[in-house]
Amino acid sequence: MSNGSSIIHFLLLPFADTRELQLCHFWLFLGIFLAALVGNGLIITSTACDQHLHTPMYFFLLNLSLLDVGCISTTVPKSMANSLWDTRSISYTGCAAQIFFFLFFISAEYSVLTIMSYDRYVAICKPLHYGTLLGSRACVHMAAAAWGTGFLYALLHTANTFSLPLCRGNAVEQFFCEIPHILKLSCSHSCNREVGIIVFSAFLCFGCFVFIVGSYVQIFRAVLRIPSAQGRHKVFSTCLPHLAVVSLLVSTGTFAYLKSPSISSPSLNLVLSVLYSVVPPAVNPLIYSLRNQELQDAVKKVVMGCVSSAMHCLL
Repeated sequence: MSNGSSIIHFLLLPFADTRELQLCHFWLFLGIFLAALVGNGLIITSTACDQHLHTPMYFFLLNLSLLDVGCISTTVPKSMANSLWDTRSISYTGCAAQIFFFLFFISAEYSVLTIMSYDRYVAICKPLHYGTLLGSRACVHMAAAAWGTGFLYALLHTANTFSLPLCRGNAVEQFFCEIPHILKLSCSHSCNREVGIIVFSAFLCFGCFVFIVGSYVQIFRAVLRIPSAQGRHKVFSTCLPHLAVVSLLVSTGTFAYLKSPSISSPSLNLVLSVLYSVVPPAVNPLIYSLRNQELQDAVKKVVMGCVSSAMHCLL
């Protein structure tokens, strides 16, 4: 294969070789996928319908849930279909679309998580300025900036990656299309340009991470000055879920990309990719609702409303 245009499809890395394990993988991913859709769907519906949750924190949480749904919908359905039909193939266009949408959703999600840390910092450390700094217009602008940045970031990476000639086969060592594994198929020295973009992106991600850590250092310093245990508990109940989500995403993604080549293997790569691309969208709703009574009450209202409507239709 002399260049990318001669490749009409790529071969993804399968989770298993035997038919029984392939079906197990299908049912496992189906359960995770449905859990992510239901969990994030409940949060989206609750925050949109409940007037008590029309605050900046829950507005950004709604955006995070939308991005989680998009992220897991980009990778998991194709992997499930391949396991169900015993195939590894994904079209050239499908691979490019998968890379674009995964980068779009994951980068926008990281931006939203950074904004959410700023929201918590202002709410706890500068409560008197909260309405001014995080008014409805400011929140919409920040959310739009996160989505727009994700779109431009994904477009730049995808266009640059698929402009490179590919001449080292079409086997992708991952269960979904991902830029580092596509670059391994390139025989062009111009791939250094994409590597440079990735390094620059890593510095931007590190800058966001430093901002998040700095925000929480200030938050915890403020929390320690709160005299009542009840007040500290209320603050922690809104901050710890966000910190847990950021830690899960950053730790698994960082280890996956920066681990030593000596410990790298296809099976380890598969496990790590599941941890940073599949697990967070599924567990984020649970993390955010576990210690948040307001969100739990809103979700209960939505569920009871759906059950009541279903019973009314049956009767």
